Amino acid sequence: MDKLIEARINAAGIRLGEHVPPRYRYVSFTRAGDIAYFSGKTSVAVGSLQSRTGKAGRDVTVDEAGEAARLCAISLLSAIEFGVGLERVKGILKLTGFVASDPDFSEQAVVVDHASRLLVDVLGEAGWHARTAIGVAVLPGDATVELEAVVQLTSHVEEAQA
Repeated sequence: MDKLIEARINAAGIRLGEHVPPRYRYVSFTRAGDIAYFSGKTSVAVGSLQSRTGKAGRDVTVDEAGEAARLCAISLLSAIEFGVGLERVKGILKLTGFVASDPDFSEQAVVVDHASRLLVDVLGEAGWHARTAIGVAVLPGDATVELEAVVQLTSHVEEAQA
């Protein structure tokens, strides 16, 4: 891992988790040229961190849901590191956040912003992204948040010049 990224991870006070292969019939990510599509990561335990379940606005506060989004971002960063290496990230092109929400809850953007902040904190300029935050009725395992990402990777030519 790149020393600057490692320093940013340490400064953010996080530890990347181990790769956990999918339990069902899909892969963690796919690639098309320099674009990688990362499967959804839910707010389940990452290492020793606590998982978060339930609906925002009913079972979970905005801050607790935001922490769930941060857990998802840690899981996503872990998947990127395992799959292609964080040093290969040229940019997070798109982050989509799904928030299990009570019907009256409307703070999905606030929740997903916790993940956005962490991605920028760790990846710097490469962490800025387009984003969608969506409220949904339920997520797998009763997770509070799920994130998926589209990532642009550096080409081998760019790596050789660096």
